[in-house]
Amino acid sequence: MQKTKVAIIGSGNIGTDLMIKVMRLSNVLEMAAMIGIDPKSEGLARAQRLNVATSSDGIDGLLAMPEFKDIEIVFDATSAAVHEKHNDALQAHGKRVVDLTPAAIGPYVVPAVNGGDHLDAPNCNMVTCGGQATIPIVHAVNRVAKVHYAEIVASIASKSAGPGTRANIDEFTETTSMAIADVGGATRGKAVIILNPADPPLIMRDTVYCMCESTDKEQIAQSVEEMVAEIQGYVPGYRLKQPVQFEHFGSNNPLYIPEMAETGKTEFTGLKVSVFLEVEGAAHYLPSYAGNLDIMTSAALRTAERIAEHMDTRVNA
Repeated sequence: MQKTKVAIIGSGNIGTDLMIKVMRLSNVLEMAAMIGIDPKSEGLARAQRLNVATSSDGIDGLLAMPEFKDIEIVFDATSAAVHEKHNDALQAHGKRVVDLTPAAIGPYVVPAVNGGDHLDAPNCNMVTCGGQATIPIVHAVNRVAKVHYAEIVASIASKSAGPGTRANIDEFTETTSMAIADVGGATRGKAVIILNPADPPLIMRDTVYCMCESTDKEQIAQSVEEMVAEIQGYVPGYRLKQPVQFEHFGSNNPLYIPEMAETGKTEFTGLKVSVFLEVEGAAHYLPSYAGNLDIMTSAALRTAERIAEHMDTRVNA
């Protein structure tokens, strides 16, 4: 099968890691171009060493490249602030876009939850690294018992957060919170990100709290464990730090959740499910502590491969 040619806009940590994944791991995608705005960036230099066409003139440089006409899918690994401009330019040429910024122009895609639902969408949004790690867990709980409120805390090593990630902190919390509800199924979601300055850097850690209807605890634990196993299929370093934890709140000791004020139900009774996760990176570009990078690029790779396979199926139908 002929591989689908792709380009990456953004030669920083995320874009460079994604490029290496495409070249090492994919039997479906082929790197055609790496685009940046800093001619001295390490990502562009690495792409050149790997014989990938490059441009340091941003989106305009990509559009002017002779390789552009054969490119079918473009990954945007820049920032939410510039993604709309990139998307408009690419859509005008009929290119499919996989968005690794929190711009959320297209539908949210989390491969383990709804990876096959938006294969015809012109733009797919990969939410955030914290969203990719935690939304599947919210979904796993919600498919057993309705989740009324879910809160996630993503802690990543400061050294693994490049300028694009730092510029997108507000968008991170807003986009992740929205996707917890839209994809995870919670009535309301909240997201917190922590850039941990510890040295040596700590591996990515994620905590998920779900306030759900009372039900069989073993069913919830099994659902979570099955979801973890599914994600490990494309992120091998994804794992539970300890067994799923439960706490029951009855009518005599309800839990007050101020974030639920808009629903008029701030007093929660039912099960509190706590899930503690660890994400170790594959160290394709940054060290293994950068699990936030690994889960984001792995999810984007899986999504683009599904889109490419779907496009090929339609062509040959």
